[in-house]
Amino acid sequence: MALAVVVTVLAGFGFFFAIGASSIYSPWWVHLHAASMMTWVALFLTQTFLVYRGNVTAHRTLGPIAAGWSAWIVVLGFVITAMDVRTHRVPPFFQPNYFLMMDWLNMVAFGGLVLAAVRLRNRAPDWHKRLMLGAMLNLISVAWGRLTLPFIFDERGIWLVMAILLVGYFGVAMLYDKRTRGAVHPAYFWGAGALVGWVSVSFAIAWTPPVLALTKSLGG
Repeated sequence: MALAVVVTVLAGFGFFFAIGASSIYSPWWVHLHAASMMTWVALFLTQTFLVYRGNVTAHRTLGPIAAGWSAWIVVLGFVITAMDVRTHRVPPFFQPNYFLMMDWLNMVAFGGLVLAAVRLRNRAPDWHKRLMLGAMLNLISVAWGRLTLPFIFDERGIWLVMAILLVGYFGVAMLYDKRTRGAVHPAYFWGAGALVGWVSVSFAIAWTPPVLALTKSLGG
């Protein structure tokens, strides 16, 4: 599943670069965000590989760095999204108000799942690894958005992205649990529920007066 995440990220962002939607001439904060996100993906893959190889000691040693980096990702996500709205760099298939809420709520879901996973790392490793995977699957919605929305050109395409993640990623993980453990681990329902939650709430509140006023204040 970690390899599937990496392939998804490379495909999504590589596609955007190939069609000219991303450029090396982007502002510095865009490059900072890209480098930070790719570092997080590398950390996730490394941590998964260490456990797969049975090197739990190295995994735990690297853990505080990964936890700190996840916090950096959340803070940076809030700031970069606001800067994109302020500088009118919102992708054309999004309304600025929806883009703001979508990204911010995605960061809340990601941060909440990671925080829960970190707190449970010692007493419930079965929860820890599944919550971390759930957090990562919520995060790669941005990669799938790049693979689908240029063709749909409508922010409601996020519902399709959600369906792809629920069936193609969470569904596969749940099926594996069912076949190997006899039951689906409840951590997956938290991860999938977080995905459904932020997608639904972003549509529910994006056009409310407070959000519209905030977007207008950011965008000038």
